[in-house]
Amino acid sequence: MTYTQFIDGVFKLTALDLASYKEAQMKRRIDTNIKKHNCKDYADYLSLLSRDKAALNKFLSYVTINVSEFFRNPTQWQTLEKSILPEMIQSGKTLTVWSAACSTGDEPYSLAMMLSAHLPTNRFKIIATDLDVEILAKARMGVYPEKQILNLPHGYRDKYFKKNGNLYHISQEIKQCIEFKQHNLLKDAYPKNVDIIVCRNVLIYFTEEAKDSIYHKFSQSLAPNGVLFVGSTEQIITPQQYRFDPCKIFFYKKK
Repeated sequence: MTYTQFIDGVFKLTALDLASYKEAQMKRRIDTNIKKHNCKDYADYLSLLSRDKAALNKFLSYVTINVSEFFRNPTQWQTLEKSILPEMIQSGKTLTVWSAACSTGDEPYSLAMMLSAHLPTNRFKIIATDLDVEILAKARMGVYPEKQILNLPHGYRDKYFKKNGNLYHISQEIKQCIEFKQHNLLKDAYPKNVDIIVCRNVLIYFTEEAKDSIYHKFSQSLAPNGVLFVGSTEQIITPQQYRFDPCKIFFYKKK
């Protein structure tokens, strides 16, 4: 069985289109997992995934690359708070924020803490989505090791977390601001009239064709003057084709 046949088999099994991910990176990750499970080849590994639900879930978690931390790249979050949010807050509307590919929840919880510092919780709602159901379950729990909360702004740890042993539990006040849902960026319908989309350090793993499609869908998902917040390695070269204007570095406003 070839790599192409293997990813076709994964698509039939899970609806995850690995052909939309960069092949060299994805192939390395899959080959590593094949060795880890002592499988002989792609066919043997696909057979394992077909009959073993736990192995399949671990495979999906592994290949969809879940790495996160609260307020990752803090200066970019300061830009969001100081330069992007004030105009939106002054509009008086209830803000809809989408954390796309939210991983373990660090990002949407960061958004909820930041927004609640400026708005009552009934003035915003946060949708947090990811493909990986196991990761979403962890996100809903809201329990984190200290290494993931090192970038918290001053006072946030004491206000929004309770320490239990070596773990930090996020408060119910912040949890209730977020709706976690499974979502596949490559095939599912996108939310509508979103004011802020945060999708960071995710699209670097996709092919150029997949990224182009996702940026078009993000543009359609945003409300007029809505803003897309991307990761440090994901600047959009020609944002105008998606009806985006760069407003700050890593931030794009829909025209």
